[in-house]
Amino acid sequence: MKRMMDEVVVVTGSCTGIGRAMAKRFVEEGARVVVHGLEKDLGEELVSELGEDSAALHIQDLLEPDCALTLVAIAVERWGKLDAVVNNAAWVATGNIGDTDRDRFSRVLDVNTLAPYEVIRAALSELRASKGSVLNIGSVNAYSGEPNLMAYSVSKGALMTLTRNLGDTLHREYGIRVNQINPGWVLTENEALRKREQGLQEDWDADLPEVFAPAGRILHPDEIAAAAVYWLSRESGPVSGQVVDLEQYPAFGRNPPKDESTIG
Repeated sequence: MKRMMDEVVVVTGSCTGIGRAMAKRFVEEGARVVVHGLEKDLGEELVSELGEDSAALHIQDLLEPDCALTLVAIAVERWGKLDAVVNNAAWVATGNIGDTDRDRFSRVLDVNTLAPYEVIRAALSELRASKGSVLNIGSVNAYSGEPNLMAYSVSKGALMTLTRNLGDTLHREYGIRVNQINPGWVLTENEALRKREQGLQEDWDADLPEVFAPAGRILHPDEIAAAAVYWLSRESGPVSGQVVDLEQYPAFGRNPPKDESTIG
């Protein structure tokens, strides 16, 4: 049985990576999706693969004033309703306090925190009518973050608070559920590119230190997409305002690694 039959979902940042994997999985589960991003060729390729009856494409920067409203309008014009919004688009901007000025910091917050807020606001009336849901895609960096992901980490921490706040108020007032998943280290196309740009070999992910990858590998986009289906389907019932970490070890409170000879 398909778990998202006839649902209409907007997925921001879905031309590549986790967003692309979610769009594909949602359609497999019976949904129709508005694909969004900046990569026109990849977006057109995805819509062609999914079929025009199941997918529509919109290429636009989320920071442009009319983008959020346009995404909602496309869903309603094509399929008559909107059941869910997935705020996945993000800027993984590197930088620390030494090289991140106010303008750069502000732009990271605009893309990663305020743009999702604007999408939710734009979709509010439609989600209220459908008793729909919002799924925000955060990051385990929200709890502190890597040294060189300062602004990105702060933006995801703010998104986490937004999820909990709206997950309470919107659910209570309008029946709209708002939840968040925080992926850990995921093998997306962009992550692979970043690692190569940092000087790592083409097969850098084949031999990762156990401290970072106890399973011997990192997460795949398809695995994040599988989790997203649960939160958007009726299977998650009335649950709202929750943040769930998707990583292969605890995001905090982790036991320090031990030498094998000391175990037992």
